[in-house]
Amino acid sequence: MAEAPSIAIQTPHAVHEKLNKGPGTLGMIIFGLVLVGGFGYAGFHLATDLEGGGHFESIWPYVLLGVALLTALGFEFVNGFHDTANAVATVIYTHSLEPHIAVVWSGMWNLIGVLTSSGAVAFTIISLLPVELILQVGHGAGFAMVFSLLISAIMWNLGTWWFGLPASSSHTLVGSIIGVGLANQLMSPKGSGTSGVDWAQAGGVFRALLVSPLVGFGLAFLLLLLLKALIKIPALYKAPEGDAPPPFWIRALLILTCTGVSFGHGSNDGQKGMGLIMLILIGTVPTVYALNHAVGTGQVQDFAAVSQQAAGALQNHVTSGVTSSDPRADLTNYIRTKTVTPVTLTAAHDLALAISTSVTDAKSLAAIPANQQQNVRNDMYVEGEALRLFAKNGKPAFNSTETAQIANYRKHLDTATKFIPTWVKVAVALALGLGTMVGWKRIVVTVGEKIGKDHLTYAQGASAEIVAAITIIAADQYHLPVSTTHVLSSGVAGTMLANGSGLQMATIRNIALAWICTLPAAALLSAGLFWILNQFVAH
Repeated sequence: MAEAPSIAIQTPHAVHEKLNKGPGTLGMIIFGLVLVGGFGYAGFHLATDLEGGGHFESIWPYVLLGVALLTALGFEFVNGFHDTANAVATVIYTHSLEPHIAVVWSGMWNLIGVLTSSGAVAFTIISLLPVELILQVGHGAGFAMVFSLLISAIMWNLGTWWFGLPASSSHTLVGSIIGVGLANQLMSPKGSGTSGVDWAQAGGVFRALLVSPLVGFGLAFLLLLLLKALIKIPALYKAPEGDAPPPFWIRALLILTCTGVSFGHGSNDGQKGMGLIMLILIGTVPTVYALNHAVGTGQVQDFAAVSQQAAGALQNHVTSGVTSSDPRADLTNYIRTKTVTPVTLTAAHDLALAISTSVTDAKSLAAIPANQQQNVRNDMYVEGEALRLFAKNGKPAFNSTETAQIANYRKHLDTATKFIPTWVKVAVALALGLGTMVGWKRIVVTVGEKIGKDHLTYAQGASAEIVAAITIIAADQYHLPVSTTHVLSSGVAGTMLANGSGLQMATIRNIALAWICTLPAAALLSAGLFWILNQFVAH
């Protein structure tokens, strides 16, 4: 895919002069201090956690942990090349903010978005992975999975960035997950019960990724037409003249929309790397990260009561005389097959009671013996996933009271296992910001110059970013991953069409080609890497 040339647009020379300016000594010092402070904070808390979680017998686990974390942060760094750059393109090309000020401003709101995120999107992504690989993430095949996902995603993102194509990090990561899932299934002996891709769960993610750019295009198109019909201010529909900033209220609107997209990007896209980092931490330091140690004595008592209620609801559907010799294994098999059998309900009931006993005996999650933390977490994870599938598939048919009791139990299980420490959020936000500072120009130029044939107007920039911000934040509320890149770039394309400006079809073709190829290309890369890495770690 060759980089699309700018065939008709004449961008003011002033924009390119601004793009080529350095951030200045003071700006570099401030950014450097922020990086040192932020990563210092993350490193200090990681070191403290490692010290409290016991010492490894050799240096190898420390090395593996360090490499894995750097690779995960590298994914977010490259993510910053693509997605955060989209948020600043409109304010730069309308002269609303100087480029480096825009990048810093966007980075700050990415940080706020990441820090205030719930983590739900992170665990939606994780739930696409084969269940047995999640349960053994601290072992060879689990590490092979994590490294395959991250390295393939980084390789594809770097390739599309090099050609200045606004490709989707979300598509890339989901494609990598599909590749690992398929490879895991194909590499396993027949009849081994190994799972591949949860296509039902992946379908919801596919729909979000597919529909969001169409929504961005259509709504931005309609919003610009609506603005033209309702707001009769000629200056709003003109391209910038020279390098003068727009009128104050237009400038404020564009900065506000940039802020919304940046915040939305942080709260949604920033979570994807978080989930993988948590898998790495759970696998290498389970005594600290397998369970949420913030769940104390008072909450444990509530957890025990809720567990008993859920066990009672499940007991109502247990077939008399049916037993489960290994509840976790039986539920893991259900998660793979999605087929409810009499033993499935017995296993769910027995595991709920076993989890309750483990937690109440210890009085708090932190007090559970170190050698049992990973086992208890795996029990909780499998139980929670099984209950999620019960509710999704409507089998068994719980009544309203039972449904409420089981939903409440699932919330408590999620609180115990699906948490993200603040230092992880800080590290991810800084990696995103650093990636934006290093690689923002290529994608900014594509969005600002090479989608439409005319220069971006103030109204077009505002319309595209309003729609992008609303779409991303709404998706975040429904725990769905979407592509900031595709929503924003398709929104710009929609406004160009609504404005009668015309589209540069070479760029649109290349963006569409990247969109179509990303999933299969990332899947092939990750599947190949997973196979290669498994040759070294399988034994």
